[in-house]
Amino acid sequence: MKPLDRILEAAKAAPRHIVLAEGEDPRIVEGALRAVRAGIAEITLVGNREIVGGQLAVAGGNRDAIRIEDPASSALTQRLAAAYHALRRNKGVDEVAAAAAVRSPLVFAAMMVREDHADGTVGGAVATTADTVRAALQTIGRAPDVGLVSSFFLMMLCAPHHVKKGAFVFADCGLVVDPDAAGLADIAVTSARSFEALAGKPAKVAMLSFSTAGSAAHERVSKVVEATRLAHTAAPGLVIDGELQFDSAFVEAVSAAKAPDSALHGEANVFVFPNLDAANIGYKIAQRIGGAAAIGPILQGLAKPANDLSRGCNADDVFHMIAVTVVQASGGQG
Repeated sequence: MKPLDRILEAAKAAPRHIVLAEGEDPRIVEGALRAVRAGIAEITLVGNREIVGGQLAVAGGNRDAIRIEDPASSALTQRLAAAYHALRRNKGVDEVAAAAAVRSPLVFAAMMVREDHADGTVGGAVATTADTVRAALQTIGRAPDVGLVSSFFLMMLCAPHHVKKGAFVFADCGLVVDPDAAGLADIAVTSARSFEALAGKPAKVAMLSFSTAGSAAHERVSKVVEATRLAHTAAPGLVIDGELQFDSAFVEAVSAAKAPDSALHGEANVFVFPNLDAANIGYKIAQRIGGAAAIGPILQGLAKPANDLSRGCNADDVFHMIAVTVVQASGGQG
């Protein structure tokens, strides 16, 4: 079974209620309708009731199959505003500011999740990553056992030309700019959990660098070595190695030559990049030149699932992100 099919099957086996913050966007509406028809999720669309209803009609959707919440008139707005005020009053947010904040679709959707009116949320087709992540962090917050909220891309290598096929995690491609060793270790452990929840098999984590097994000496190499040590201490059962160049982590023959003592043997499936520059560039090269399908950025380390779409996304991307969010809400939240 292809990795994406496995995720869809897992979502169908345990559907959850997902709220989409940008319900006026036709891509969101189309992806939402596909999710409902596939039986993977109950959907709420947030936005102007008439605009969202019009988009559903254009897409041929049944308005009774999808719930619409308009922050300007919803029965939930007052309760969510009161909850937001209680949450943020120590940050200087008064009742008037709280009432205004929850009329933002991103905040409204995130507060629905926080207050258990939905199991997860997806945004970012229109809003920036900064706004989408800020809404999630300020309302849903970090999981209690996580030091750092980060992100990853689920990279699908399923085309005929891919020598290795399957699902791979690239982290952190979208959020943490320059993590220190402790932050990098946290990203590694959380990404391993996310991979296992979504791919259904054990994680093998490569801590990437421009050096393999001491081939270069530099403070940036030392950071990766220390991060590897910290990650192994935090998760002793985790199969992890670093520092490694990408080919030493991915190609068995190169691993045998450059890192014969590596626990990975060139079979890594989770790749932790040393900073956002490397990770973002790396996933886009894999996607645009290598032909990998990239799903994300998927957020991890939150108390409840909230995910970010690319503003260049299409309805397929929305559908797949809904499925990922359902699986996270069913117990696979990293």
